[in-house]
Amino acid sequence: MQKIECLIVGAGLIGLAMAKELAKRGYSVIVIEQEPFIGNHTSSRNSEVIHAGIYYPPNSLKAYHCVKGKELIYQYCKNFHVPYQKIGKLIIATNKKENDILYQLKQNAIKNGVDDLKLLSHSEISSIQPELNVTAALWSPSSGIVDTHALLLGFHGELEKYGGFIAFNTKVFSIEAGQNGILVHTIEGEKNFSIECDFLINSAGLWATEVALKISNFPQEYIYDTRFAKGHYCSLAANHNFKHLIYPVPVKDGLGVHLTLDLGGKAKFGPDIYWCESIDYSMNDIDRLAFIQAIKRYWPSMSGDKLQVDYSGIRPKAFYKNKPVNDFVISTPKEHGIPGLINLYGIESPGLTSCLSIADTISQIF
Repeated sequence: MQKIECLIVGAGLIGLAMAKELAKRGYSVIVIEQEPFIGNHTSSRNSEVIHAGIYYPPNSLKAYHCVKGKELIYQYCKNFHVPYQKIGKLIIATNKKENDILYQLKQNAIKNGVDDLKLLSHSEISSIQPELNVTAALWSPSSGIVDTHALLLGFHGELEKYGGFIAFNTKVFSIEAGQNGILVHTIEGEKNFSIECDFLINSAGLWATEVALKISNFPQEYIYDTRFAKGHYCSLAANHNFKHLIYPVPVKDGLGVHLTLDLGGKAKFGPDIYWCESIDYSMNDIDRLAFIQAIKRYWPSMSGDKLQVDYSGIRPKAFYKNKPVNDFVISTPKEHGIPGLINLYGIESPGLTSCLSIADTISQIF
């Protein structure tokens, strides 16, 4: 049996950000990851967008960590040469009702501390992106894009630099949590081994609920349900003149099918939302017609035959007593009473933007 100070479940962006931060502060750290690679799921199957902090309710964890995390992640990218571009975002309205929503978003952003937004008229938008069918737009200059793979590698490299490591192909079998430490039983292939730790952080993403249910005698009222919101992405197989992120006004359960650019200038659209029962990244369940119609609302001249299915991702949505939580959940000993145990649920968008801020907050709990 091995003894360690900090054990983290999940080598995605959140898990690795916390791991490298704790290792940097002098803790002994092991990350256990069920896959053979880092960031295999939600961390690498998203829009790769650095958000400004516009949409989220004031005083929510999403608002706090997004606004703080945005600055931290831009600084990290500069310091560690992670490719990124601050290309800005246009949130667009296509009718008067949506114009009013843009104003509400701007006021919400101000409450969150985001004061660099600008409302643009139809004529102003037409001079920037004439292809779009819009009545008005909200310009966010601090939104951007980042190479998530390079970011993951940067976090992993820092973790190893400060003495931590990742145990790949390793799953949690059971967890014994007591007042004097936590014992985690794991499986690697046909091998079983146990790790005793002072602090256990469950950042298993899509599997966060599954891991929490393996904690013996853990009070069930502090376990949140994780539901799977699948999103499909399609790429544009044609030349285009887009220079910024293009987002419709938000829709229920998400931000709508938006246009993003990768660092090479390739345009992609997504995600839609499809609730599923299991982890399945195939693209055969995409509603192609609905996908195209969503894009044509703001880009009517887009040719559907130029749209190619690309990839999908799954967002972990936190629910409690069958009701959506709509915020990050960071469950600490202060709530559930188990010393050294932290469970994270529903770390979806803006999780990428928030990862370093969440890591900073968690490290201060210790």
